[in-house]
Amino acid sequence: MELSHVEENYIKGLQHLSTQSGKQVSTNDLAATLRNSAASVTDMLKKLSKKSLINYEPYQGARLTEQGNKFATRLLRKNRLWKVFLYQSLNIRWEDVREIAEELEHIKSDLLIDHLDAFLGYPKFDPFGEPIPNAQGKYTLRAQTLLTELRPGITAIIVGVKATESNFLKHISEKGISVGQTCTLISRDPYDGTLTLLLDRKEITLSGQVAKQILIKSTG
Repeated sequence: MELSHVEENYIKGLQHLSTQSGKQVSTNDLAATLRNSAASVTDMLKKLSKKSLINYEPYQGARLTEQGNKFATRLLRKNRLWKVFLYQSLNIRWEDVREIAEELEHIKSDLLIDHLDAFLGYPKFDPFGEPIPNAQGKYTLRAQTLLTELRPGITAIIVGVKATESNFLKHISEKGISVGQTCTLISRDPYDGTLTLLLDRKEITLSGQVAKQILIKSTG
């Protein structure tokens, strides 16, 4: 079954929202995520329901069917592999990767994506720390926590970020922060939560608000 770019965006949006809430997705929530009118969203949900990609109940919301979830997982796989390629192979800035990957994810060729996966060495996570589904739709999970949970004197590896807005990514890039770096907590200000870190042998300070958006994995 071939889907339009718009239909694919709806499928991906539904999977994202249902994964967050564990419930059926309301028309208003999906409209807010996709920045579209509730009436347009309702029309599209009816269309996707006829294709057996979602279960839709008026005034109740929508949920992906098994087939719809497979489509959404394929989209995520393509999106996250392209992010790795853009960031790792083409050295495109963190803050620019997301928008380009959202254009590339609509390429239909599974052969291309399988070769891209092999070329990249079968990565398990994208530059933002999100797991990449393999060709069978399976994810690899790992233990990770927020930078705010790091204890003084403990070293960890930065593995991703929760926030992916361009302004946030630009800010931490200017701080010299990127995935794969090691960091050690020197101190935490008890008043405002500001962290003083040793980041790859360079001392930096980071606000508590920013640290809440950075994911780490302990090396210990």
